[in-house]
Amino acid sequence: MMLIALAGGLGALLRFLVDGWVNARARAWAPRLGAPLGTVLINVTGSLLLGLVVGWLVGAGDDTWALPIGTGLLGGYTTFSTASVEAARLILAGRGLLAALHAVGMLLASVGAAALGLWIAG
Repeated sequence: MMLIALAGGLGALLRFLVDGWVNARARAWAPRLGAPLGTVLINVTGSLLLGLVVGWLVGAGDDTWALPIGTGLLGGYTTFSTASVEAARLILAGRGLLAALHAVGMLLASVGAAALGLWIAG
């Protein structure tokens, strides 16, 4: 349990760092876009990594690290609750189309990335 909690904290820290890095750069090249690109990148890459890890562990027949890596690290790294809040903020700002594109696009990209990860690992 302690390892899962520590891995979750590390994942949350990585999310914070990646989100800040991506959003700082996005403001430079797409300042008026207003889409939360950091959260999109985090959720898609986290889903890909989770697919890879799960596929690899299932194939190896050893799930010792499944909970610390999958639930802890990657669960702390990905953030669908933040994505939901960001979509709601876009709606409240009168940007309903961008909110819908953000929500549906992230869902499809994340599930597709997880499937790709499983396929690569399998």
